[in-house]
Amino acid sequence: MKRQRRERSDLLFARGFQTGVDGRSMDLCPYQAVNLRQHWVAGWREGRVAFHQGLSGVGLLGTMR
Repeated sequence: MKRQRRERSDLLFARGFQTGVDGRSMDLCPYQAVNLRQHWVAGWREGRVAFHQGLSGVGLLGTMR
């Protein structure tokens, strides 16, 4: 049985989300291309909301998107 690969946009969102939940700056986005950066930043924004609401932990990614 083959493993299903994640969509690149989902992966970028998840990485941005984790950065936001960790309370880190949006300036840490490693992507310069607009289409890649926008997925990362969307995840970062949702992660920051979760951070400010006091949420943290491993299981958050499955509930956010």
